Amino acid sequence: MTDLSARFPRASGRISLVGAGPGAADLLTVRALRCLQAADVVLHDRLVTEEVLALIPPATRRIPVGKEVGANAWPQDRITALMLTEAVEGRHVVRLKSGDPAIFARAAEEIDAASALGIAVEIVPGITAASAAAASLGRPLTARGTAQRLLFVTATDEADRVTNLPLPEGTTLALYMASRKAAEIEAALLGQGADPDAEVVAVCRASQPDEHIHRCRLSGMAQSLGSDPKVTPPCVILIGQSLAQGVADAEATDAAQAR
Repeated sequence: MTDLSARFPRASGRISLVGAGPGAADLLTVRALRCLQAADVVLHDRLVTEEVLALIPPATRRIPVGKEVGANAWPQDRITALMLTEAVEGRHVVRLKSGDPAIFARAAEEIDAASALGIAVEIVPGITAASAAAASLGRPLTARGTAQRLLFVTATDEADRVTNLPLPEGTTLALYMASRKAAEIEAALLGQGADPDAEVVAVCRASQPDEHIHRCRLSGMAQSLGSDPKVTPPCVILIGQSLAQGVADAEATDAAQAR
């Protein structure tokens, strides 16, 4: 957006970028709940669950600004313009985003636009999908001696392709918005020399009633994920040694059931 000052007067309202977490309402932070209860208007993403939306007071305006990878019903400029319009009219605007608003949520664009008009902005953290997935697995994302690094990567970019995916030794890789690009991810990692037997876990809809967990190895990941009809967005793919025991246990169970 350009020349914001010409389009909007100086603001008297404020904006809260609030993380809705992975879906379960009891994983929402206390501060996030307070923001929802105090808001004049809530602009919420498509992936925010009904369980969380039910915490918004009935008298508060709720505006769905649904965005989906590959099919953005609301362009970012339109969302930002609406958010600014509400704020300059003196309202407390909650921009409710799934997960954490500071991770792959385009928060920088919204913060910069608001700051250009002198609008106060706060960020209220939420539990990100990778953390929720690890909790569901009962496995850590880091482990002393085997996984000292944690790397968050989005599997989408402007060119709609996956490139330069690093997986250094001792790293847990958390891939967001990745289930539809499993073949590209597998090829990119193997092409850079990643271990074909690296542990892979896809967690779809972490913390929600229809959560689904799929375990496999890096080599053959695309075929394995593609053969599972329950592997659908939203989904985070975790790759790394810290997940090893969980994958090994799953393979042992599968082998026992096949006998």
